[in-house]
Amino acid sequence: MSIQARRNELTPVQRRRVITLGLLRALTTTVILVALYYLLPLDHLKNVPVVLVAGLLILLAVTAWQLRKVINHEHPTIRAVEALATTLPLFLLLFAWAYFTMAGASPANFSTHSLTRTDAIYFTVTVFSTVGFGDITAASQSARLVVTAQMLLDLLALGLVIRAFAGAVQLGRRQGRADVSPGQAGQPGGDPQ
Repeated sequence: MSIQARRNELTPVQRRRVITLGLLRALTTTVILVALYYLLPLDHLKNVPVVLVAGLLILLAVTAWQLRKVINHEHPTIRAVEALATTLPLFLLLFAWAYFTMAGASPANFSTHSLTRTDAIYFTVTVFSTVGFGDITAASQSARLVVTAQMLLDLLALGLVIRAFAGAVQLGRRQGRADVSPGQAGQPGGDPQ
């Protein structure tokens, strides 16, 4: 039996349950990531360029892994929502960490007082959403370079990454693989996650 056939066999109650569980997992992931951002001692990581590049490379690898999981999942749309609930907050929190660390290293990096973690998230989201209220601005050349990098990567995230997840969902929906019994879960295509 193919994955598509199993999807079509879900009753409305089962479908709502699968969607609800997927959304709860997505919300839980986001809450955990934000909690870790506030709880971890991020001020010990001082080398912003190295950690930012390493973080972005790790995020790229996680995104590629997530895309593969979406394609092979029984419910690719739900899996894509869960994947975006990991990828997008990680992306934003990585830049929030960078701004928080840069502000702690030198208050001259930004136009306002030294940024709190909340200020850094706020600034990151205003840059991401292109709102740019102007209450916090990058004042130093290094801060402006990081903000410019975020703006360029924001465009990639909005354009390419979301399109890649949408394409993975479509590919996952078209796949007509044979059903795999629980004993074969370790084989290719057998992992439902």
